[in-house]
Amino acid sequence: MPLTIRSTTISDDVPAENRKADRAVQSLTGTSRRETVGLFDHHCVWLNGTPCSAPWQRLAVGDTIEVRYYPAQRYLPQGKRARSAGLDILFEDAHLIVVNKPPHCLTVPAPGHDKNTLVQRLAAYLGRKPRRGPAVFTVQRLDREASGVLVFAKSPEAWHQLRAQFAAHTPEREYAVIVAGRLDQQRGTIRSRLTTNRRLKRYSTSSTEPGELAVTRYEVQQQLADATYVRVRLETGRRNQIRVHFAEGGHPVLGDTRYEPLLAVHPRWPAKRLALHAVALAFQHPMTGRRLQFEAPLPREFRRFLG
Repeated sequence: MPLTIRSTTISDDVPAENRKADRAVQSLTGTSRRETVGLFDHHCVWLNGTPCSAPWQRLAVGDTIEVRYYPAQRYLPQGKRARSAGLDILFEDAHLIVVNKPPHCLTVPAPGHDKNTLVQRLAAYLGRKPRRGPAVFTVQRLDREASGVLVFAKSPEAWHQLRAQFAAHTPEREYAVIVAGRLDQQRGTIRSRLTTNRRLKRYSTSSTEPGELAVTRYEVQQQLADATYVRVRLETGRRNQIRVHFAEGGHPVLGDTRYEPLLAVHPRWPAKRLALHAVALAFQHPMTGRRLQFEAPLPREFRRFLG
């Protein structure tokens, strides 16, 4: 059954009311309304080279929408199954799955914690029984009280390839972070070597001690009276890297109960979560080599705080 690829570029003569992603896809494929939504749910639709999961998205003149699908296959909507598992799936194919992780959720099981972890939700969504092996393979993690984009592999082959990319620091990772106080510089780079004490708390070592190199680049997006909204790009991906680097500079992430918790309290941040959100992730597809880029919108708590 050959894969069919169809695409179109929005031109000036397309009426404004027809400049929606679902109408463009339906016109290209001739599918029913239900199956058109299913094509989005099965991640068959690409907008300007990036996966598109929003049928309602408005298109602009010059946008190119592409559909890759098997005409003989029925593509039924999958949204309800994902929502029932508590998942916000950004992309899925035979090799990997990308999700927008919610706060208050561990990425993987940990001793003494609840079992409703992200990998267990994914196993339920995929219908994989534990005795049949892992449903997904963990490539990266986020702290329990953080949120945002995470990628998981669905096979050992994809896992090894993705792990190699992250080990080489080639994926692009961007985080939205709100820290306490006002930063003196508009942008900067924080560099240290991180290690762990007996209580599993991370800290920067002196130049003579062993540790993992950690490099954090940041740029201020908005200055408030007593807090700063920054975008952070990581050159390395060490555990608690962002939290430790800003806390050691006297500007802990809001809501952090581990690193400088007294400074991390803010009267307008009542949410019991970290003000840390993995907003964007880009990497190469482990099998096709195609560049993939994903974004997760700012959570409601961020939007309310920033006004």
